[in-house]
Amino acid sequence: MTNPFHHISRISARAGGICWLMLLAAMLALAGVSCKSAKLSTANEQLERGEFFDASRTYRKVYNKLTKREDRPLRGEVAYKLATCYRRLNQANQAAAAYQNAIRYQYPDSMAYYWLGRSLQALDAYNTFLSYSPDDLLAKEGARGCRMAIQAKQAPKTRYVVKNAKMFNSRRADFAPMFLDKKFDQLFFTSTTEKAMGEAKSEITGMKKSDIYVSKKDEQGRWQRPEPVEGELNTEMDEGIVSFSPDAQTMYLTKARRSPTANTSVEIFTSRRSDATWGSAQKYEITADTISAVGHPAVSPDGKYLYFSSDMPGGFGGKDIWRVAIGERIGSLENLGPQINTSGDEVFPYLRTDSVLYFSSDGHPGFGGLDLFKATLNSTGDRWSVENLGLPMNSAGDDFGITFGEGESGFLSSNRGDRKGYDHIFSFELPELKVTISGWVMDKDEEPIPKAVIRIVGDDGSNQKEVARDDGSFSFKLERGVKYVMMAGAKGYLNVKQEFVSDTAEEDADYAVDFILASISKPQVVENIFYDFDRATLRPESKQALDEMAQMLRDNPNVTIEMSSHTDRKGSEAYNIDLSHRRAKSVVDYLISAGIAPDRLKWQGYGKTVPKTVTPRINREYPQFPEGTVLTEEFISTLPEADQEAADQINRRTEFQVTSIDYEMF
Repeated sequence: MTNPFHHISRISARAGGICWLMLLAAMLALAGVSCKSAKLSTANEQLERGEFFDASRTYRKVYNKLTKREDRPLRGEVAYKLATCYRRLNQANQAAAAYQNAIRYQYPDSMAYYWLGRSLQALDAYNTFLSYSPDDLLAKEGARGCRMAIQAKQAPKTRYVVKNAKMFNSRRADFAPMFLDKKFDQLFFTSTTEKAMGEAKSEITGMKKSDIYVSKKDEQGRWQRPEPVEGELNTEMDEGIVSFSPDAQTMYLTKARRSPTANTSVEIFTSRRSDATWGSAQKYEITADTISAVGHPAVSPDGKYLYFSSDMPGGFGGKDIWRVAIGERIGSLENLGPQINTSGDEVFPYLRTDSVLYFSSDGHPGFGGLDLFKATLNSTGDRWSVENLGLPMNSAGDDFGITFGEGESGFLSSNRGDRKGYDHIFSFELPELKVTISGWVMDKDEEPIPKAVIRIVGDDGSNQKEVARDDGSFSFKLERGVKYVMMAGAKGYLNVKQEFVSDTAEEDADYAVDFILASISKPQVVENIFYDFDRATLRPESKQALDEMAQMLRDNPNVTIEMSSHTDRKGSEAYNIDLSHRRAKSVVDYLISAGIAPDRLKWQGYGKTVPKTVTPRINREYPQFPEGTVLTEEFISTLPEADQEAADQINRRTEFQVTSIDYEMF
């Protein structure tokens, strides 16, 4: 955490006498202390003033000189204070190593274990600290966050894609992006680039003091190189963390202002836009409190409220998120309450809608440092529900300062992966779920039916129509968790209906469904109709096929049919006619029992008098039978015994033939 505005958001309530970083900047009037002597007193003074960068260099020199055995206790103290500096600079690895050295040299403060746990997101360190302070809320939440992180690493990440937005980032800290308006073509952010105004380096961070930069899209929609905002806004002091009024004419920003007669504080200012330039910043008075820090402004989408972060009295510990009515500030100040705020720090608010708030916190369970959270206000406006955005939106580092553009995309700030703890801007996007249903429309011989019409209706009100391609294929885009009804039809064929529900899993999916349409001009075999041996009794395993037959008739209410049954060549003709006649009637009786009108159904037994003609589908299954061959008794008798049985099996069948398509139409 090497940026002052970023830094002020992360100083824990545990910091005790070390207040919000920018509040300490006023004490720079005491400056003039030289680091050259590398004395411990010098380092302590630098730390007390909040000059963490300078103090870390001085402590390092002191630490390296403490080589004697009798220096071990002092070496532990220096290591602890050095760790404090690294922690405040957000150099987690260096801080962890220094805390481990403090513990090694038996520094007598259990807080070393707490901060080690914070630096490494280490459950063991938290547990050790809790053995000394079992009621510590922040340590309990930290340990809970560690356990949550362990579980999250074993679970799938969210579908968000997070990438380093290199076009915005310098070699220093760049953070807190914010779109100017709903055009999403201007992105403002805070930067400590070496190009920032002024020459002086911050004793706190060792970097240039921050300025506000902007990047704009060109006519092709490409982001251009960031430039300092035009006008009088940037000064040699720190400016950053902006938000805009709905009309994009007023900027709210955080600013550190130094006064020779009072402590420097972090305050909220405003700037007005004139064309493309921004005017000088003017202080925005919220309360008469001159001690507390107030920063990280966020204007509600309706322009009625200003949300911000502050350590003012009346909160829950650390820094809380508050709001004030922009039109009538007096008497409207309001803390967002315990569902949002904790004993830790809640900072960087962002209102996506009037009931959806994003913010960062180290008090709620997370993955380390600051995590991004989403809070949703219920319909009665009296309760927030808070959820961690999960991986990869969050990381083991600090994640904060989010802004949304079009859809589920935007930018956020994070110091993930930066060994110096510098913040950078990252893009994020939630890729659109690709949920489709696709398949083919074919006839009973599995030949494609081009130009078939497929309709799909969802219980979400959706209604889509698709025409099958020449190969019979089709595809629809679907939504998650919707019940759909599909109907396929084509000229010369019966309609077929299918139903299904798309699941709610957060992943791409392609459902497969095929439609087999029955021709109205030729007999159609009904597969999987079984009878008891030498009888007309339908077997239980025939039920599914019979139910599908009944449904087809319901889907085609103007159709009448003839059910027919056929036998093989064995037995007398009279016997086979009688058996097939009874079997066809058994099927008709079942359909009537399923609700099909009797006058739509006829039945006929043909015995062995109508042998099957080999279709393309039969030929693919039985290539020994050429397409178009009629499986007569004479032909079958010439075949090998195994092929005779196959041919007999093909002839034993139940079929239906459409007899009319105008039932009750006139």
